Amino acid sequence: MDKRDKSILQALQEDADITVGELADKIGLSKSACWRRIQNLEESGIIGAKVTLLNQQALGLNLTVFTVIRTHEHSRSWFDQFHDVTAEMPNVMEVHRMSGDMDYLMRAVVPDMKSYDNMYKELIGSVKLFDVSSSFSMETIKYTTALPLDYL
Repeated sequence: MDKRDKSILQALQEDADITVGELADKIGLSKSACWRRIQNLEESGIIGAKVTLLNQQALGLNLTVFTVIRTHEHSRSWFDQFHDVTAEMPNVMEVHRMSGDMDYLMRAVVPDMKSYDNMYKELIGSVKLFDVSSSFSMETIKYTTALPLDYL
C-alpha cells in the first residue's frame, strides 16, 4: 500500500460514486492504472463493499439504542443462537463481543420506544440472557463510516 492507494481509499470513502476518471485526475494517475489499483484493493479485501448510506432520521428511525447484554451462558450453542437471532433482527446495526464487565454491546435503530420494546421482547424471548440494559442516544455528536488512514 502506497500513498496513491491511500488517496484512492480516502476519496472512495468520501464519495463512492466518483468515476474512475475523476479519481484518476484527482490523484494523478491514468484511468487504467487507477482502475487496476481499485481492483487490487477489492481483491485483497481492503475494499469490502460499496454502499449507499441512508439518512436515519429521514426514514423515521429516530431512536438509536445502545444495549449492554450480559449472559451466564458461554457455550458455542448459545453463541450460535445469539448470533443467529441478532443477525436476523433488521433494526440491529451492530453487535460487539466485549471485554470487561459486559458480554455484548448492541446498537439498534428504531422509529420509537414502542418499536424498541417489541425488539426487546423478541430478543429476550429468543435467547437466554442474564441482564439487558439499554441507553438511548439523545444526540449524535459524531458519526462516520470513514476509517482513519493516517497510520498507513
